[in-house]
Parts: sequence; C-alpha cells; structure tokens
Amino acid sequence: MAAKLSFFPVDNGDMTLIKFDSGKTILIDVKIRTAADDTEDDTPDVASKLRERLQKDQKGRYYVDVFLLTHPDQDHCSGLSKHFHLGSPPDYNKKDDKIFIREIWSSPIIFRRKERQAKAEGIVLCDDALAFWSEARRRVTYFREHSKSDIGDGNRILILGEDEDGKTDNLLDIVIKIDELITTINGVQDSSMTARLLGPLPKSNDEDEEEALEKNRSSVILAFSFNINQTTDVCRFLTGGDAEVAVWERLWKKHKNKGWLQYHILQTPHHCSWRSLSSDSWSDLGENAKVNQDALNALSQAKDGAHIIASSKPVKAEDSDPPCIRAKREYQSIVKRVSGAFKCTGEYPSEGNPDVMEFEITENGPRLQSQSMKAPAIISSGAIGRQPLSHGQSLLQ
Repeated sequence: MAAKLSFFPVDNGDMTLIKFDSGKTILIDVKIRTAADDTEDDTPDVASKLRERLQKDQKGRYYVDVFLLTHPDQDHCSGLSKHFHLGSPPDYNKKDDKIFIREIWSSPIIFRRKERQAKAEGIVLCDDALAFWSEARRRVTYFREHSKSDIGDGNRILILGEDEDGKTDNLLDIVIKIDELITTINGVQDSSMTARLLGPLPKSNDEDEEEALEKNRSSVILAFSFNINQTTDVCRFLTGGDAEVAVWERLWKKHKNKGWLQYHILQTPHHCSWRSLSSDSWSDLGENAKVNQDALNALSQAKDGAHIIASSKPVKAEDSDPPCIRAKREYQSIVKRVSGAFKCTGEYPSEGNPDVMEFEITENGPRLQSQSMKAPAIISSGAIGRQPLSHGQSLLQ
C-alpha cells in the first residue's frame, strides 16, 4: 500500500491529510468554510473530498486515527464542531454522521500563549477553538481517571510539549517532549512513520527571546518521516502551522547540524507569509525588506527534487500578506537549486478550479498526482543525489 499526502484547497488556511503505508490517518488542521457546505456555491466542498479519503469503522462512522490542531486560529479549525464528533464516544449520534476522532494531538503551550495574547488584545478564541480545547481537557481528565488499558478510541490524547509550571508532570505517559520522536498512532506503535516534535518551542529563560516568541505565532511543528514496506525514510514532510520568523531563526540555531529540518515536501508556514522569513514589514518596506538568514536557512533544507506547498489563495503581487509574492520568490529560489517545484493549493490544478493536491509516496519517494502532468515526476528519496543546502550555497561546494 502506498502512502498519500493530501493538501485541500481552503484559501488561506490549512487542512492536510496523511495516510501512511499502514493505512492509519492523521488530519492536520481543518478549515471547512460555511460556503463550502452550500451546493450552489463554487467554494470547494472539502468536507466531501475528505470523506472520500476516509474509511468507516465497524460502527459505520467515518474516522481519522489522529486529529492534530497546530494552533487555535480560526483558519485552522473552522468547521470542526460541525463536521467532527467532539465529546464522549457513547454520545456519538449516527444521524449527525460526523467524523469520529480516535486520538487528538494537542499542545497546551500553544493554548496558554494564545489565551494570553487574546487577553492582551481584548479578543476571544473562536468557538471551534474553544470546543477543541474543551475536548482536549475532557480526554486528559479521562486519562487521569482510567487505567491506560481502559482508554479506547475516542478518548485518547497525546500532549505535544510539556505544559508550563509542571502542569503535565503527572501525565508523562501521554506527553511528547520537544525534540522527541512520535512512533505511535492512536496508542499503537506504527512502523510506517516517525514524527519529530520540533515546536512549539518551550519557554526561554532569555527575556528578550521569550518576548519575541510570545509575540510570534506559536504552532506545533512536526518533521514526519515515511517508511514504505521495509524501506525507511523515503519521504520527509515538514509542517509548521503559522510559525513565524523568530521560531525558525531559533530552530536553525538549535538544529542546523542535525538534519532534522530536511524535507522532500515543505508546507510553507503561515500560508506563504513574509513574516515567517523576516522581521521587516513587507507592507512598509516592500522590496527593501530584508530576509532573516537563519530563518531562511531553516526553511531551505530541501532534498533533491523537493516540493514546497503554499496552502493559500493564489499568490499575486497585489495581494496582502499572506500570501506574499516576495516569500514565494524565496521559496522558488530554494526549490530551483534542487530541481524541485513550488505550488499553491489555490492555483492547483488551475486558479479557477482548485482541487485536492495529492502526493503518492512509494519506495521511490513522493510523486505528485496531477491531471495536468502527463508523467508525474518522482521526487528522489534523497538516499542518492544532492544534499540540502544553506541558502546561497553553491551546488558545486
């Protein structure tokens, strides 16, 4: 069985489905707009497209093995309550026909930071974000009150990153610490993948650095590695929600010699925003804005033939940020050096008719499934060929 990686056209937002060689599924974020549910509206019906890619369990419920919310912004969780069952498994209503979530991956660090930001700015989290947070806390409470062997589908949770002030110290069985590998899906070891948790970055003892991280958008950042049959590491997928420049700068300083940021497929952070590459304002400085070299290096670790995917509306010069045309050019420069490609979900396969962008992943690496391509290109697994480069490094070095 080949693995698949599917990017849904949701304008500026994220909704990404991973199906591994084992058949297990992870949905990263969701954005199902109200217009997408209207059959007379031309907004892509991503809910139906998602269901087409899911299986039903023995009770006749569509399900995902894992739902990961990278951070609680509305463009990453819209439609969650309407289309997914949140609550105790016995309360599932067959008439509602919602998608069942076997396990949740959640980061308390992100919610703490978001709550502080919302309070400081006098705003509140959207209803879907609050519903997710409530469900995450329900599952944590369930874990506290039951033995591990009694926790089944619909009650499982994996906590990504230790909470502040020791709040997760008694939950270590379900906590993944920063830089550790995730090797289970829905509580079971899965040999078809590993996922390294790179963010959210923990609290810094440096006040200036912590202030920058607080103001920066904080997101779960994961580096996935796909294994097919007995072939390991055939594809690396790096995804980071809306993480902005201070985060990527710190990640490069921390991991530049480890190879953890290498990828065959990168989902551009924050929908191809300039703010993930620079501290300078694009709206104020335009082409005079300077790129942050460390952040750019972190996002430049492309392996041979890599694809960079912007989950955004079409990237145009007149558009606001995100998406940003200057950021697009930087990403295009990265993939050009490794004979790869930059693509945008809002323009695929055509700007007027966006559809799911899907990669099939085999022992030979990822291959873009495209009606517009006569012979889909195979991306090298990276076992042989050029290695990832720092920005500006010559291919001959």
